[in-house]
Amino acid sequence: MLYEMPRLADDDERVLAEVDGLRQDLRHQVLRTPAKWTAGLRKTLTADAIAGSNTIEGYRVDSRDVEDLLDGEREVPASEENKAETLACQHLMTYIQSLHDEADFTYSKGLLNAFHWMLQGHHHPGRAAGRWRGGGVWINEPGRPDVAAYVAPDADRLPGLTGELVDWLNDGDLGAHVLVRAAMAHLHLVKIHPWADGNGRMSRSLQTLLIARGGVLAPEFSSIEAWLGAPANTWEYYKVLRATGGSEWNPRCDTLPWMRFNLLAYHQQAQLVKHRIERSNRCWLELEEYAAAHGVDERQITALHDAALAGRVRRARYERAENLSVQQAVRDIRALTEAGLLEAVGNSKARSYVPGPDFPQDVLHHARQPLRLTDPYEPA
Repeated sequence: MLYEMPRLADDDERVLAEVDGLRQDLRHQVLRTPAKWTAGLRKTLTADAIAGSNTIEGYRVDSRDVEDLLDGEREVPASEENKAETLACQHLMTYIQSLHDEADFTYSKGLLNAFHWMLQGHHHPGRAAGRWRGGGVWINEPGRPDVAAYVAPDADRLPGLTGELVDWLNDGDLGAHVLVRAAMAHLHLVKIHPWADGNGRMSRSLQTLLIARGGVLAPEFSSIEAWLGAPANTWEYYKVLRATGGSEWNPRCDTLPWMRFNLLAYHQQAQLVKHRIERSNRCWLELEEYAAAHGVDERQITALHDAALAGRVRRARYERAENLSVQQAVRDIRALTEAGLLEAVGNSKARSYVPGPDFPQDVLHHARQPLRLTDPYEPA
């Protein structure tokens, strides 16, 4: 028996409808925005999701450094362990993104274990990957390794529970909203806890896959993992998981608090992405105007845009983004540096470029505008 789908109250239905509206607006925004403008944003959102999910598990790599790793850079300020976890998460995320429109698709135990191998295979054989755990497992109370917050079902129950989960993923509650099903998939898997390690990231990845296959938005815009990785949200995430189901497998518990937490996450993540798109578009248009007025080559806007939005740009990233030779990219970056638009920081291997003293200040002002998130459950 799996956890029961909650009955949504009127407030929950209203929030869900608002999320639908935000996601449809985002879809139209993305479709109207030139692909060149959104390419960097898609990569940034993927990096944010990976950084957020790994942060929850204690692997800390700044999202900008994650972007550099995704671009093939290796000289980033992170341990080899954290780099390995980041790249493994990238492989899984990339595969999930590729499955969002696969027509001949079904969920299976083999698929879930293959996902787990992508995420944890670099630990094998020291920590078994791609197969169900052979013994008991529990989750400790945060900061208290001697106290079990949750004890997962015994290993001999895993074949039955995972089989029931796969059946549900393929055929269960298909009339429910995709975001509701995705949140329940996350809950089912994290509570079954079928592997010795990596269960949290696997559960969040499964939620992302269900959302992406819902088809409203591209996979890069679908994950709530970046939102979950914010420290205050991570604490609430663990809190609501503890409250849902108690200290052991209990599928008869009330799942509405878990669903409301996810509806809040969906809503605020959509707010964040909308803000990122609007900010990105505005800065690009302003940089186009600046480039035309000051004789800056149109392709160099990509470097300036990255520097404004991410706070820095690397020569190799710019080179790949504009499909340039090394020599062309070096010349462009040097020209922008000599013009005072960029400024070099760091040594030659890890060098990046930040906005220089003559970078247009109105662009930086708009790039740094914060967003005031609203809680859809609070009165306006």
